[in-house]
Amino acid sequence: MLTGFSPSSLPFSAPPHADAPDSWVDRLLLAGPGGEECLHLGAPLDRDALRTLVDEQAAQLTATGLGPGGTVALRLPPSVAFVAALLACWRLGAQVALLDHRLTDHEVDAAVARLAPQVLVGSAHRPAAALRGFSVVEPVAVRLPDGRPARTGHALVQLSSGSTGPAKVIARTASDLLRELDCYRRLADVRDAPGSAARPGSPGFPGEGERVVLLSSVVHVLGLVGGLLNSLYARAALTVPERMTAAGILAAVAAGERPTTLIGVPFHAELLAGAAAPPPLPQLRRMVVAGELVRPGLPALFTARYGVPLGTMYGMTETGVIATDLDGTLHPAKRPVHGMRLRLVGGELRIGAAASPYPGLDDPTRWSNGWLHTRDAAELDEATGHVTVLGRLDSQVSIGGLKVDLTEVEQTLTALPAVREAVVVFEDGAIEAYLATEPDADLASVQDGITRRLAGYKRPRRLALLPHLPRTATGKLLRDPAALRGAAAR
Repeated sequence: MLTGFSPSSLPFSAPPHADAPDSWVDRLLLAGPGGEECLHLGAPLDRDALRTLVDEQAAQLTATGLGPGGTVALRLPPSVAFVAALLACWRLGAQVALLDHRLTDHEVDAAVARLAPQVLVGSAHRPAAALRGFSVVEPVAVRLPDGRPARTGHALVQLSSGSTGPAKVIARTASDLLRELDCYRRLADVRDAPGSAARPGSPGFPGEGERVVLLSSVVHVLGLVGGLLNSLYARAALTVPERMTAAGILAAVAAGERPTTLIGVPFHAELLAGAAAPPPLPQLRRMVVAGELVRPGLPALFTARYGVPLGTMYGMTETGVIATDLDGTLHPAKRPVHGMRLRLVGGELRIGAAASPYPGLDDPTRWSNGWLHTRDAAELDEATGHVTVLGRLDSQVSIGGLKVDLTEVEQTLTALPAVREAVVVFEDGAIEAYLATEPDADLASVQDGITRRLAGYKRPRRLALLPHLPRTATGKLLRDPAALRGAAAR
């Protein structure tokens, strides 16, 4: 039950969203036959049951004073409660900020001070253990005395992954979320090309009557929009595994008969590609990953293991999906999604965006004159329109006057036989490499492989071999030099 304050104590005065989110939640996300299964987090949940839960959450939130123009932060683990609370907040016209449940109390306090929500919705129970895919929790709402009503008409506020530095505050309107859902609808109509690992002519992104097994976090853009919201919108049943291990993920796939798509990050594909003797999975149609560059060789390894394509997507928290290669035939290139405008300026990829996604931040190096600066280096094929993302623009460094692309060094290292993952950074004028290696990896052999593959000025001056590399809460490899050095020291 939601508790914490009375209606009269919250004078929400900001205007409701211009996009009327209450209408799109009911019309586009909750609509459909009542008995149709839409979620499976430990047990199946049909649309009638979900609508009832959203009604209950909306009534409880209304009783606390939340309404159009209000602001709320959700700090809930993946759960049915998260879904119901999120949709209820939007139905009421509130602006919702998502906080990862894995953040510490100190990190949550810092985020709340930065975002100033009027209501914080958390859990009355401790979330499940780290490898659990979902929790069973009861939401609890607390009024925050210094909270402010919404100053913009955005429906969603997110924090970037923070893999390369402090997280950015990013906001999106309901209209922009609907635009992205329309992109996924169009991708569902795309047919695989001959030569892909999927059956030629099979449909692309999961749609009605199919199934999604979601591995990505629902508080970040891929899991939230590409996973949760699109599954509700497209009427594809969404499953979250009980355990985020290779065995747990494969068991979740095997538990349903519908054509199934796995959605996650490259880490999940690496995990599954290394699984010993996976069972036959005739329902598995493909896996789609996003969030980082996929290391060379992983798509072929995954397809050899499961007989289906490893599709890739490129996107940003600011825009959602930008370009895709769902059947793996274009790798490493991708095809821009419907309506996406791309251009290169000085080697940087820029995305057409009518307004800045950074509320209250006037920074022409991030957004200017209708163009979003991705800070990613890329190539655009003028003949096909395909885009190839090369890595972060700041991965280009100078060593003794010679240009070195740290992404190239990183991908060369991950191609070494004993290396599973690599992060390469530039610190104090030198290249540092942190490698996750096989248990029997030999430092001398790794160094010999580096010597044979990289010119002297490209080789790391510092090299650390670890069993695992540190990651952000979303599963991205951490690239902060201090954190990497700390992991190596431990």
